[in-house]
This record gives sequence, structure tokens and C-alpha cells, in this order.
Amino acid sequence: MITAVELGLLYAVMAVGVYLTYRVLDFPDLTIDGSYTTGAAVTAVLIISDVPVAVAMLAGTLSGVLAGVVTGLLHVLGNINPLLAGILTQIALYSINLRIMGKSNVPLLRESTIMTPLREAGLLGTWGSAGFLTVGAVAIGAILYWFLGTGYGVALRATGDNELMARSQGINTGTAKIVGLALSNGLVALCGSLLAQYQGYADISMGIGLIVAGLASVIIGQALFGMTAVWQAILAAMAGSVIYRVVIQLALNANLNPNDMKLVSAVLVVVALVVPQVPAVKAMRARMRRRRVAEAGVS
Repeated sequence: MITAVELGLLYAVMAVGVYLTYRVLDFPDLTIDGSYTTGAAVTAVLIISDVPVAVAMLAGTLSGVLAGVVTGLLHVLGNINPLLAGILTQIALYSINLRIMGKSNVPLLRESTIMTPLREAGLLGTWGSAGFLTVGAVAIGAILYWFLGTGYGVALRATGDNELMARSQGINTGTAKIVGLALSNGLVALCGSLLAQYQGYADISMGIGLIVAGLASVIIGQALFGMTAVWQAILAAMAGSVIYRVVIQLALNANLNPNDMKLVSAVLVVVALVVPQVPAVKAMRARMRRRRVAEAGVS
């Protein structure tokens, strides 16, 4: 179970990236299945080439940023539908990732990675490791929260809320979309970089279906914790990532076939989408919102 929590905290970086595109920008980006693998591939290849880990991770993150820029340019300059733009970049990245790795799998088992100190200290797979990962995830979430509170971050949020209104206020919505997609895919690529080092390999298929996990994390977090404020939405996405991985682990512990995990993921997303629409649940959440407003008014 601790391993599931660790994975959930690592994937939380990806979850906030998905939150940035799907909730903030209102852009259905499918690039992440490819940019996740790109981040892992670039990092793994550089590490086995004796490049410092920090430099390798930075390069992996920047590769995701570049992938997001490409999707943004396809949509903004090419006037291509957002879904199709993401799919085109994702398909192209499959071949690019194979070119980067030179083969379908790059092992890191004998290499020094960011996880090596935790592994050598015997902390990996313990609550101590989970604590370190929690601090890292919260730090990344705090940086994103700070950015979304800046002038440009507000402009990016306005673009997602109402593009016509944002454009009328002088905001270059095309540039805002490109920047948002770049940041989102950079976070996703960073997640891929971390997971490659945690698992000890980068694989060409490791990003397949990742969008479902990302959406599940965001939707589960929203359903359970709500998203009335930006900081709350970011923390909810991270918590949703952990809950999602724990549920997957419980399904495996229940002796479900590992091949059925994609089905379990899809069912989780459906449940998270449908449950908040149940009248009793909607009424309960409305009462909770009124209580919070009342408490805020008193204070």
C-alpha cells in the first residue's frame, strides 16, 4: 500500500498538469500520453550517458514543454481542433521517443538517479519516502498556485473561463494557450522523468492510457474535495492521484486480473462523474457550501 501512495504522489505532478489544461485552460489535450514518455526517455538516455541527474531531468522536462508548444502551435496557428492537435503530436512523439531511446526499453537499474539516496538509505517503500515525496509534490503545487496568481496566470485562467471576454480585454489568448500547454506538458514530462527513475526504466508504452489516470485523479479530487479555490483544486488533484493509485492497488490485492486495470480506471472515472450528479449528493454538497460561506461571513 505504501508503494501505491508513493506512486500516487509521483503521479500527482502529472495530475496538476492535467488540471492545468482541462480545468484552467478548458483544453482537452491528449498530448500527455506522448510527452510523459518523452520526459522519461530523454532523462533515461541522458542518465546512462553519464549526464548529471539534475541536467537530465531538466532536459526531460523541457522536452515536454516543447511537445506542448507544438500542440499549441498546431491549434493556434494551424487552426486545428484541440483534440486532433493533441492526437497528432502524440502520434508523432511515439516515433520520436523510439528514436530517442534507440529501442523500446532503456533500463536504469545500475545507474545513479534521484531515487538512489532514498534507496540506499532504505527509505524507499516506507512512510519516510512518502513524506519526502509529499513535500516535493506540495512544493510543485505551491509554485503552480503562485504562478496562477500572477498577472499572466490570471490572464491564462481568463482565457479558459471565457476566451472572447479575455480577448476583448487585450489578452493574447493564442499565446496564453501555448504557454498553458507548454507548462502542462512540462509537468507531465517531469512526472515521466521521476517515474522512470523510480521504476528503474523507461519504456515506449509507459504513457499509453495515461490521460485516463490524469482525468480520474482530477475528477475524483473534485468529487471528494471540491474545487472552489485554485489552491483547493490543486490539492484536490494531488489527493485524487493518491486515491486513484490506492484504489488500483486494492483492486490488484483483490486478485483482479492486471489486464483489467484499464477497465477499472474507466469505471472509476464514470463513477466520479456520475456520483456528484445524484440528487442526494448534490444537496449535501450545497449544504456544505452554504456552511462554508456562513462560516466565512462570521469570521
